[in-house]
Order: sequence, then structure tokens, then C-alpha cells
Amino acid sequence: MAGELFVSDLHLSESRPAANEAFFGFVEGPATRARALYILGDLFEYWIGDDDLATPFHAVIAGFLRRLSTSGVEVHVMHGNRDFLLAQAFCEASGARLLEDPVVVPAGGVPTLLMHGDTLCTRDVDYQAWRSQARSKDWQRRFLERSLQERREAILALRQRSREAVKAKPASIMDVDPGAVEEAFRRHGVARLIHGHTHRPGHHVLEVDGRRCERWVLPDWYGTGGYLATVEGSTPRLVRFS
Repeated sequence: MAGELFVSDLHLSESRPAANEAFFGFVEGPATRARALYILGDLFEYWIGDDDLATPFHAVIAGFLRRLSTSGVEVHVMHGNRDFLLAQAFCEASGARLLEDPVVVPAGGVPTLLMHGDTLCTRDVDYQAWRSQARSKDWQRRFLERSLQERREAILALRQRSREAVKAKPASIMDVDPGAVEEAFRRHGVARLIHGHTHRPGHHVLEVDGRRCERWVLPDWYGTGGYLATVEGSTPRLVRFS
């Protein structure tokens, strides 16, 4: 059996059939040969609450993950900036375990820091302020008290405003801040970091306090998509779908 597979930023929705088909093929193919699958945020384009699990599309996605988890593959899910309202009911339906962000896990035998990645983008001050508000218990309680339709309309309006805001920001603001990355390595005492969010897949080597560290950025699934594979004794492998 292989080691661990890592994905992020799938942004699955009924309006994105190509990404959905890629997901189905992935969980019925490469993921079945893994020890564990880690989904590091933004599995869905948006998530308005676990009471929306009755939507057929969401039930199908949860069902695919449930079949994977019952086959013996550990499935772990981390909140992203689009699906931070995923909660216990989704985990029960999918067989997934909800991860803290950040968290350190053994990946390929190496202690590895996992993050969605949005907290590393500290230069995007407007986004960080919004994140702080949306992650508060009070905001989430008030949001979840609204009807499903009201929540859906509110999220779609937020997505439109977000797209307009992104167009007005320099690209560098929405990438990780080098200082935040170095601080994450120091705080957690690891030499490997895996994250998504920025949609800038790649492998970055840096030195932090005399230590060689590496940062792996996962691909988003708006284009070809892909994943990172780790196996003990081997260098991690970034796989892009053809």
C-alpha cells in the first residue's frame, strides 16, 4: 500500500462537471491504494452548513468518500476558506475526520506541517479581517440560523464581491508571506510544509535558522488538477492529471 495523498482546492460543485469527474476517478483510482487521503481545504466551491447534505450532489460526494473510508483508507478533511462550515454531520456521512489547521502529521515517515494556506497570506489584510470574522462562533451561529436559501444567496453574493476584490489586488498580496512561512516552520519545529489555497503549485526549498526546509504547494482543480504523494523513504511526488 502507498503512503499518503494530499489534495486541496477541488472546489467541487454541480456547475463544474470536469472537476467532479476528476474527483470520482481519483477516489476510485489512486486514492484506493493510499494509506490515507488528506483534503486540505476547499473540497467544495462553498458550504453553507451540514443541513445542506440533503442536496443530491453533496450526498454523492460524501458517498464516494464513505466508500473510500470503509475500504480502509483514512480520510481527513481540513477547513478551507470556502467550506469552513463543514462539521460533524458531514464527517459522519463521509467517514472523514476533521483536521485542525494547522496540524503536524507523519507523512512518508517525516513530521509534516499541514495547513490550508490562507493564514500564510498575511499581506492580504482585508481577507484576514474577513477570515477572523467568519470563523467566530457568533458569526457562524447567526449565519446558520438563516434558511438554506438565504444562506445560499448570501454566499453567492460574497463570492461575487470576492471575485471583484481579487481583480483589484496585486498578485503578490494573495500569495504567502515569506515571513509567515518561516514563522510556521519555527513554531512547529518541522522541515516540511504542505498547503494549498494559493493555486500556485510547486516545490520551494528554503533555509530557516540554518535548517533546510521544503514547502509543497498543492494544485487547484480549476485546471488539470492533481495531488501530492508521499511514501516513506522517497521524495514527495507532485502529480498533475493529464
